[in-house]
Amino acid sequence: MWNTIIRIFKTKNLRDRIIFTLAMLVIFRISVSIPIPGVDKENLIRFLSNNQFFGLLNIFSGGALNNLSVGMLGLGPYITATIIFQLLTMIFPGLKEMYQEDGEAGRKKFNQYARFLSLPLAALQGFGLLKLLESQNIINLTNFNLFLNVIVIMAGTSFLMWLGELISEKGISNGISLLIAGGIIAGFPQALKRVLATFTQADISGYLMFLVIAFLTIVFVVIITEAQRNIPIQYAKRVRGFKLYGGVSTYLPLRLNMAGVIPIIFAISVLLFPSVIANLIGLFKIQWLLSASSAVVRFFQNPWIYGSSYFFLVVVFTYFYTAVTFDPKQMSENLQKQGGFIPGIRPGQPTAFTINFILNRITLSGALFLGIIAVLPYIVTGVSGISSLSLGGTSLLILVSVILEIAKQIKAQISMTDYERI
Repeated sequence: MWNTIIRIFKTKNLRDRIIFTLAMLVIFRISVSIPIPGVDKENLIRFLSNNQFFGLLNIFSGGALNNLSVGMLGLGPYITATIIFQLLTMIFPGLKEMYQEDGEAGRKKFNQYARFLSLPLAALQGFGLLKLLESQNIINLTNFNLFLNVIVIMAGTSFLMWLGELISEKGISNGISLLIAGGIIAGFPQALKRVLATFTQADISGYLMFLVIAFLTIVFVVIITEAQRNIPIQYAKRVRGFKLYGGVSTYLPLRLNMAGVIPIIFAISVLLFPSVIANLIGLFKIQWLLSASSAVVRFFQNPWIYGSSYFFLVVVFTYFYTAVTFDPKQMSENLQKQGGFIPGIRPGQPTAFTINFILNRITLSGALFLGIIAVLPYIVTGVSGISSLSLGGTSLLILVSVILEIAKQIKAQISMTDYERI
């Protein structure tokens, strides 16, 4: 371990990337600490602690919503825009071809379109959130200040997207995931302070149970994140000129959790949308709209309905995201062009059917795992009986995924440096 750390600081390119990433994270934490004017902090904290939806949104904004800062929406509008465009790939073949077949250039263009859509979404979500908080007496804004704060929120969202892009390009790991992970880590001291403030000797057994569950959760998250199914691939021998090519055996790796944490983020965005719309409708002083708004809010505040809906959406979005990002037919065609085949399976359609069959089976396991991770806080609270502790399975999944990705990139950079020295 110490040898690896020493080699990191001796490798100039890797050292510069790590320092740049840390600098961007510092800038990110500063940006989410600048609040908009006219905020009642106590009412805001009380509102977030009593609202499941906005508590989750606060996690994915990196704690920015907790301060009602200029970056209060975090990367939520960008995530929503990405969901919209990935849904559109199921309707428009041109978008699907751009995302799956045009390589890195197509994905960059796809992400660029998502960034363009993020700005109007940030304006809409910012306006709705400010009006909702105003109805809860958390802020008090004139029409001009409301318009000005919406512009500031749009600028904050653009700034965070830019930071994420810079980290992905010049730093370590995926910038979007790293910013979310940075916000989760920044919330640990406050959570620890809350636990210490409510600690009693009668709860010792509950705390021990919580620690055991937390440890087992981290172990299973690492195992599932790294687990993969290897499909054997054989390449036929081919003669080109006077040389013989092929004849080697390899494998096609299919990860158990190919979608990562994306389905959970998608599910949160979908669950958040009806609540925000219902609260906005409640601002109109029309009786039947008020009744409908209250009914929707009560419906989603029911923990059983919320938990089951959360679990179901995570499973559905796992299958959806896997279908968007991995095409068995295209993979079969690529193998056939390269002279590869699965032993005992004919090339072409039978190969695509076999890959799709295996993919659906392992995706089911990954989807159920993500669903359990999503509703883990409710399970832990029920088992330990301690409401002051909340084991966020989503947060653990993000942190573990980001840490593993950073470790892989560091290892790859060190290996590349060793190769260049040979």
